[in-house]
Amino acid sequence: MWRDTAPVPIKTVFPRVSSQTRITAVIVACALFMQNLDSTIIATALPTMARSFGYDPVRMNVALTSYLLSLTVFIPASGWIADRFGTRTVFRAAIVVFSFGSILCGLSTGLIELVAARVLQGLGGAMMVPVGRLLLLRTAAKTELVAAMAWLTMPALLGPVVGPPLGGFIVTYFNWRWTFFINIPIGLIGLLAVTLFIRDFREPPKAAFDLRGLALTGLALVCGMAGLETVARGLVSPELTAAMLAAGIAIGFLYYLHARRHPAPLLDFSLMRLPCFGLSFAAMMLFRTGIGAIPFLLPMMLQIGFGNSAVQSGLITFASSAGALVMKPGAQYALRMFGFRDTLVWNGVLSAAMLIACAAFRPTWPAAAIYLVLLLGGFLRSLQFTAYNTLAYGDVPRAQMSAATSLYTAGQQLAGTIGVSVGALSLEISRTLSGHGTPENGDFSAAFIVVGLMTLAAAPIALFMPKTAGDELTGRHAALASPEAEP
Repeated sequence: MWRDTAPVPIKTVFPRVSSQTRITAVIVACALFMQNLDSTIIATALPTMARSFGYDPVRMNVALTSYLLSLTVFIPASGWIADRFGTRTVFRAAIVVFSFGSILCGLSTGLIELVAARVLQGLGGAMMVPVGRLLLLRTAAKTELVAAMAWLTMPALLGPVVGPPLGGFIVTYFNWRWTFFINIPIGLIGLLAVTLFIRDFREPPKAAFDLRGLALTGLALVCGMAGLETVARGLVSPELTAAMLAAGIAIGFLYYLHARRHPAPLLDFSLMRLPCFGLSFAAMMLFRTGIGAIPFLLPMMLQIGFGNSAVQSGLITFASSAGALVMKPGAQYALRMFGFRDTLVWNGVLSAAMLIACAAFRPTWPAAAIYLVLLLGGFLRSLQFTAYNTLAYGDVPRAQMSAATSLYTAGQQLAGTIGVSVGALSLEISRTLSGHGTPENGDFSAAFIVVGLMTLAAAPIALFMPKTAGDELTGRHAALASPEAEP
């Protein structure tokens, strides 16, 4: 049980992070860098790929959604597979599958081949993200988790920062196929590093593989995400969209009934009874849903509302990722100084305020002012994600760690997709009510306010945590327990 205690002075001394934890974090981060780079670099290359294949560029969007759906469907299976075959073995296999999928993408001569290769990439990515995090969680001591997450995310955040400009450079001066081939040397280096430096961990699975659970979760996620992706976009009839959403909800309920009876379900919702995990997961879903709309709304506003070119908008949106990158080294200091609860409440409010501030952007704004808002917003969001991603595992028993990473990662993926759909729906409703044929600045403002309020709704959830929640993760609890030991 958590207990509130009176505040006492905290000495800023941080637990030492072992060399094995740092090495593991950096190696896992390199694999995540490869995946994040791939996810952002391909968007820049899609128009060039469309011309190469002779397809309408709009249809090329399936190259993105096929990967996303594959990722979402197979993530729930990652925990059981890692327990059965070992985290290092599965992580190495994930790098091989992802790299081989990249080769097939680069060799594709048509859209069908590309989609099939992207599905294979998604299978590798589904194992790489949660299993990589699981490797780090099983290597690091609890007092090292905050620092370990910072070591993990710093290199991984470079992917979204360098992806768009690198993609533009490659398609302009080389061939679009190199946007995929660039993953090969990164994958080979990662494979060698994992083999040489990463320890293997195994936990005997509680039961046989939950094949029925995989089928139910896969169908539920595919139907739900497909329905959300088509809401307000006019891609299919409203009746079909409603049917897909209804099917996703119904199949999801069937999985819930199945999970209650299965001894080791793929997505173990009993983890929600753990205070740290349950509260962090619930708040993270709301927060990430609002933040997930930014990659969709911001470039659209800059290009359609402001009339900027793709290059100009890319150079502006880069600021959010840069702000997140700057924050990571200071996350441990902030969490030790203020504690998880106060950080999640007040930093959550400030993060929402920065997102809502984007509603005020206009073409007449000085570029420096826009950069400042985006940099500060990225800075604050980075701290919030570090806090959620660390605190969630603070009270998870070792035997349930793989199940926790599967559920948490699947939730992250789903929340981001919902965020894009909520942003698109808000934009479409505002455009329709205002009678605009093309979205205008006021319509984008309305959408930013909606997703900003969703982000704001996550902050009060942290108030259900006591002030000492997660103190053992930063070493803060030692000072609170023994203030007389301070010099």
